[in-house]
Amino acid sequence: MQIARSHVLICGGTGCLSSNSELLKERLEEKLKELDIADEVKVVMTGCFGLCAEGPIVVVYPEGSMYAKVSPKDIEEIAEEHLYKGRIVDRLLIGNDMDGGTDEEGNKLEDTEFFSRQTRVALRNCGRINPEDIDEYIAYDGYQALGKVLTEMTPEGVIQLIKDSGLRGRGGAGFPTGQKWSFAAASEGDIKYVACNADEGDPGAFMDRSILEGDPHSVLEAMAIAGYAIGSNQGFIYVRAEYPTAVKRLNIAIEQAHEYGLLGKDIFGTGFDFDIELRLGAGAFVCGEETALMNSIEGKRGEPRPRPPFPAAKGIFNQPSMLNNVETYANIPLIINQGAEWFANMGKDKSKGTKVFAVGGKIQNTGLVEIEMGTPLREVIYNIGGGVPGGKKFKAAQTGGPSGGCIPASLIDTPMTYEDLTAIGSMMGSGGLIVMDEEDCMVDIAKFFLEFTVDESCGKCPPCRIGTKRMLEILEKITEGRGEEGDIEKLEVLAKNIKASALCGLGQTAPNPILSTIRYFRSEYDAHVIDKKCPAGVCKKLIQIRIDPEGCKSCGICAKICPVSCIKGEKKVPYEIDQSRCIKCGACVEKCPFKVIHREA
Repeated sequence: MQIARSHVLICGGTGCLSSNSELLKERLEEKLKELDIADEVKVVMTGCFGLCAEGPIVVVYPEGSMYAKVSPKDIEEIAEEHLYKGRIVDRLLIGNDMDGGTDEEGNKLEDTEFFSRQTRVALRNCGRINPEDIDEYIAYDGYQALGKVLTEMTPEGVIQLIKDSGLRGRGGAGFPTGQKWSFAAASEGDIKYVACNADEGDPGAFMDRSILEGDPHSVLEAMAIAGYAIGSNQGFIYVRAEYPTAVKRLNIAIEQAHEYGLLGKDIFGTGFDFDIELRLGAGAFVCGEETALMNSIEGKRGEPRPRPPFPAAKGIFNQPSMLNNVETYANIPLIINQGAEWFANMGKDKSKGTKVFAVGGKIQNTGLVEIEMGTPLREVIYNIGGGVPGGKKFKAAQTGGPSGGCIPASLIDTPMTYEDLTAIGSMMGSGGLIVMDEEDCMVDIAKFFLEFTVDESCGKCPPCRIGTKRMLEILEKITEGRGEEGDIEKLEVLAKNIKASALCGLGQTAPNPILSTIRYFRSEYDAHVIDKKCPAGVCKKLIQIRIDPEGCKSCGICAKICPVSCIKGEKKVPYEIDQSRCIKCGACVEKCPFKVIHREA
């Protein structure tokens, strides 16, 4: 076995792949051959590191130097200077251009505030191993938990361990995982199924995708453990077809696990059989609901089933079934290896362990963040996320995607737990976290999420099919300046009725963005309805774009870039905007070199 003196890890997550990280690998391997050091340096394509704002990312070990925003033209310098001459390329180091880094120590991945303040459990191997090489997973204790379970533990003992850990479902509802397993185990049936929900549909969410792309074997191992615990021999992973990299790596992982005897017949010589099949989803948001997902696995229309019976009694093909999402499964092997107490010691109260968030929106360091439950939102926004760009003020954070609620700046110290988020009108959800600043209109934000829900409704139940459309119509009236007194109250009544009567959890939580924004930003709704103004200057029909005649230099740039040619003027005469033709696109605001064109509410 040849030992390499240096290892180069290149991010192979979807974000970096879209920025040509595969080309970086090709160029680097070519350059190493030119320098005659190809045998001394091992180049590995990993999963997502998590710091998507700085991608493509390249990390060189043993130094641990982390290079950010690497382009193909930078590869030659990294190869010649760092890998050949041993000189770190300072200008590309993460700490030199990232908020939260340090001048001296910020060159290492683990030294940046973004990574040092995280506790990575579900993401432990992402950005660390080659997801297409089972040997690398095994080198980090992979399949050790499965071996322990099959040779040393009873199914009842496994379930009790998961119960003792306090692990709850990371897909949104937060139902105790061990309890869910015990229900399926107790159900009578010759055939039982284990399923994995990888139908990640929340706008801006990519937690599950990144785990599947960076550490697929952790999910396969956990599903086999679950199969043993409940008495199942067959698993299904329901994954979005829009995740081609995840699908590819899952297929490779399943094939490799079969070759090593870790899936299939007589695993570890114990007589236990377990196999896994992929089922590709077409991208319907409603298929994230467990019974709709099970219908889709069967080849039926993806729409929820009335409950009872619950899936633990009658699920896939009317057989007892147990469903967890990707992140939930990713925790299982480590809980088995490290013990229930180890996991339960992390977190707060009934929210044990860690949670992965996909942080996006108006924040410096977008990407994946894994923190202990109970960490304040402020820590995520400012210390890990680097704060709001451009010196803007933090206004709100949306957690839980279209099913969640908005957390105002006044509640930024709220601990990130299931109970604390629910108490303030939001929810954990699957882990989406969208940050908003002072330039965001909360009425428009509520409308955005409701538009998504209306579009994605399966239409099976009237409260969701009709009720959400009526709410959207009212919001459209309000944002267009046609709102009337009483409209806000109508929204609240509709929202509460939909929550109480919708068939599935997705319909029941659809009104959350409306209710939370009314609760914390009622003044913005009143401004739209009563004053016919949008305080944030976002709702186009409630704003005007004007040129300050005192500051206008008559340069004509605004007129040249206006897409509808509604700006007129001449030399030494201030330019004017024809308000009857202006489409409020804001192009002139952005391009004015003298900053004298403004939006007026």
